[in-house]
Amino acid sequence: MKMRAAHLSLLLGLALALAACGKQQSANEHGQAATTPATALAPPASDATPAPAATASQRQEAGLAPSQPSKTTRPNEDGSETVEDTTGDSGTHNLLLAAVASTMGASTAAATAAITGPTLWQEGVNYTRLVPAQPTSVAAGQVEVLEFFWYACPHCYAIDPLVESWKKTKPGFVSFSRVAVMWSEGHRSTARLYYTLESMGKLDQLHGEVFKEIHVNGNPLIATDPNDTAGAERLQTAFLKKFGISEDAFKKAYHSFAVETALQRADQLVLRYRVEGVPTFVVNGKYVADVRSAGSPERLLSLVDDLAAQEHKH
Repeated sequence: MKMRAAHLSLLLGLALALAACGKQQSANEHGQAATTPATALAPPASDATPAPAATASQRQEAGLAPSQPSKTTRPNEDGSETVEDTTGDSGTHNLLLAAVASTMGASTAAATAAITGPTLWQEGVNYTRLVPAQPTSVAAGQVEVLEFFWYACPHCYAIDPLVESWKKTKPGFVSFSRVAVMWSEGHRSTARLYYTLESMGKLDQLHGEVFKEIHVNGNPLIATDPNDTAGAERLQTAFLKKFGISEDAFKKAYHSFAVETALQRADQLVLRYRVEGVPTFVVNGKYVADVRSAGSPERLLSLVDDLAAQEHKH
């Protein structure tokens, strides 16, 4: 039984580890999955807290007798036996009552939640509220949704088709944009590529192609040494030539003031929201969520929709 529990714990740990690419993952891994995502939005591990002891009312509700002290017998000199009480429940009794208390506590909490508010999403579990809320960059009446991402992150690549589909059906009041993280020079090189394509008006055409080049074709679009920014630029120039983008046009945009400004803004947003893992979504400067906190990529986008709708009402 213990071995089975340990095995289940290991599988759970592996599943959580695949939820995001963390800041600690070096860019020279060329997009391989992170093994230790560094995100502060994970739901608390409920199995790490010992179950509370059952109260008297919980014992009665569960049909158990009130807690009684265990008894021991002590032989007397004349051959008779004296029965003595010992303090506390036996280990088995404690475990049973703890299990009952835990089960009943969970049922009570669920019933209370059903009465007091929606149970689909829980603050502090499925998403985190930012205090204080941060200013947004959208017009009045619009709700800002940001996706922090990294081209070499396999989880960003996996969720991207869902995000693209969601973009086509999202409410008109949602203003969506991506923010490329820049935790190292390798991250910065692919971020510069993203903002260059955006400045050239080529993002809709080539955003998915960049993901494909890295994750399907195995071309990281950065040099072996992530600090070799000139090498990254050469690789990216060669890649874009396949789509009819000239070297001169690409280099002009690559080093433009517009791209430098976009990189600075992205840096500020990553710091402002303390982004430690990707993909991470921020809704209207108030709520932060990721795949791990939401439960799945599909649930994450559903959560984003619900939070955005809530913000729009206010």
